[in-house]
Amino acid sequence: AFIPLLILWAGIGEAQKLAVIFIGSFFSLVLMISVSVGNTRRDLVEAAYTLGSSDGSLIKRVLLPGAAPEIAEILRTVLGWAWTYLIVAEVVGTMSGITFFINQQARYRNFDNVYAAIMMIGIIGLTTDMTLACLGKGLFPWKRKSRARKPAAIPVSSRSARNRTICSG
Repeated sequence: AFIPLLILWAGIGEAQKLAVIFIGSFFSLVLMISVSVGNTRRDLVEAAYTLGSSDGSLIKRVLLPGAAPEIAEILRTVLGWAWTYLIVAEVVGTMSGITFFINQQARYRNFDNVYAAIMMIGIIGLTTDMTLACLGKGLFPWKRKSRARKPAAIPVSSRSARNRTICSG
């Protein structure tokens, strides 16, 4: 919906593309990060205030470190959205860029170039996502998902087994 307005305000060029990416990504990024920071454990915040923490110190030492792993995941997600907004921004009246190249090659029926360009977009997106995922694992090792383990078998005493037999039979 903003693309026609942005064309009027910024023209057709790099400024319009950046504005589309910014509007599409920034506000959802702010909302998601604020929810993530808002989910910080209440007892940690109260403990910091009890120990005499100022508001700035609370943000620096409790809220941001507690939400940092989620913020890294949010950045990965929004980066994918930004790629989508880039493609959308380039569709409208541009004379350069990835989408312009794809449209031009499709017009001349050079579909091998079209597929190659689409594959390059996918490879770049996958590479950046995997790089950010590895960076997140390195920066936040305590947030790695542990493998599901089977619970250890609990020995059943003869009395509980006898009670179970009586109750079920």
